[in-house]
Amino acid sequence: MILNKVLVTLTSGFLLAGLSGLASGQEKATAPEIVRNVQAAANTLAKSGAAGLADFGKKPSPWVWKDTYIFVLDCTKGVMAAHPMKPELVGKDVLTMKDTKGTLFFGKLCEVAKSPSGGWVEYWWPKPGESDGSRKVSYAVAASGTAYVVGAGIYDDQAAIADLAKLSGGN
Repeated sequence: MILNKVLVTLTSGFLLAGLSGLASGQEKATAPEIVRNVQAAANTLAKSGAAGLADFGKKPSPWVWKDTYIFVLDCTKGVMAAHPMKPELVGKDVLTMKDTKGTLFFGKLCEVAKSPSGGWVEYWWPKPGESDGSRKVSYAVAASGTAYVVGAGIYDDQAAIADLAKLSGGN
């Protein structure tokens, strides 16, 4: 009898924890999803050019999923070209923006995107609703034939950049 009550309590707790995660939209994107979606977005933008930027600035879109989203940089101008979550960044100089540890990371994203397979950058950025920075890793790749770099990131305390690079075909 006591064992049944314990099992029911544990099962209920796990069920509630799972449902609360789904209800609050806490499903986490994975690094392989980041690579697939960033590469798909870069291919799309390579075909559409500037005319396709508006699609990357919308919240309900294929470019916003789980707990992440695609952003687009114009690295020749040093500005954000599209951002679905913070449209106020569009047109702003991002090359002078620093993470919470004082690192200029957007320039690093522009730099790694010069590689044919793109690259990953680590920086410290506040999670939504927080002020302290958490470790975030973003993957960026150039949209061929354009000035644009497409990227997306995840909060991850453990993934090594070298391991992430293998996912995207880098060294």
